[in-house]
Amino acid sequence: MNASLQHTEAHAAAQATVLVVDDTPANLTLMAQVLKPDYRVQLAVSGAKALEICQRQPPDLIILDVMMPELDGYEVCRRLKADPATRRVPIIFLTALTDVEDENAGFAAGGADFIHKPFNPVTVLARVRTHLQLKLAEDRLLHHNAQLSGELEARRREVERLRDTTLFVMVGLAEFRDADTGNHIQRTQEYVRALARWLAAQPDGAVDLSLDAIDELAKAAPLHDIGKVAIPDGILLKPGRLSEDEWRIMKTHAEQGGDLLQRAIDKLGEDAGLMLSFGKQIARHHHEKWDGSGYPDGLAGTDIPLAARLMAVADVYDALISPRPYKQAMTHDEALDYIRDGSGSHFDPRVVEALEACVEQMQQIASRWAD
Repeated sequence: MNASLQHTEAHAAAQATVLVVDDTPANLTLMAQVLKPDYRVQLAVSGAKALEICQRQPPDLIILDVMMPELDGYEVCRRLKADPATRRVPIIFLTALTDVEDENAGFAAGGADFIHKPFNPVTVLARVRTHLQLKLAEDRLLHHNAQLSGELEARRREVERLRDTTLFVMVGLAEFRDADTGNHIQRTQEYVRALARWLAAQPDGAVDLSLDAIDELAKAAPLHDIGKVAIPDGILLKPGRLSEDEWRIMKTHAEQGGDLLQRAIDKLGEDAGLMLSFGKQIARHHHEKWDGSGYPDGLAGTDIPLAARLMAVADVYDALISPRPYKQAMTHDEALDYIRDGSGSHFDPRVVEALEACVEQMQQIASRWAD
């Protein structure tokens, strides 16, 4: 141990408060004489008084008589160990009892050590010093662990900030190249959040998503068309309908987006988190259909990831109610009817049920983020 640490511990020990609890005044007086040269001493003539003192300000260590009226030392110890404010205060039992069973009862109650009556002052000081040093070491370790935890949390927040900033740039690039979509990205993000929350709140427990997971899923929704960055401008920005060959190229954006996000996941490793995992599922599979007739992998039913099934409904709903150079916008009711007609073929019936249950919320989102 270096000199600086020794000085710190010696100073801490000198400032330590020791509470002595005994129903015999003579014992209190004698113990105070032993301890006062080195410590601040508090005295209590009963277990109840000791608990009252500890509630006001927990001491650094307690020397506790076992045989006391009303509340014996074991019961006082149990109550102190049950209270988070005093749980870590070391307790040394002071007793004339010498049976092993008595010591076992003391340790079971949470005691740290025993001093037997009549006591030796040298033994008392040695035991007190040892347990105060152990508590100081434990306090240092807890403080160090708290610092590490804080540093890890700060690093986690920084990783999330960098991740979200990167996401913003990536999505912004895709949106910039497809200006006709307006606020489509923001709307679909909120649609997905609303649908996921409704499904997770249902009593059947079929969808097990925490609020944190739903938040990550919603953050991932804007990545659904990230693969469009790989589509040539002549196709992506074409004002009219696409030819068969152009449509075949356009459809590759799902695979392109999934592959792009998989590379990001591989690069980040454990720091990738749920958001990028959801993003990959959404980007690759939001054009799959419930009956297996979608693309790029022809998945069907629940083989399609839930995140992608949610995105499919949110994406189509928004596309239907939004005007495009090649089509007029549908009314909300018309869009709802269209999606109902596709329930069980194009769309997951349960997600369609969620859409119907969230009608007012979906209209509010569409209005708030109107182009």
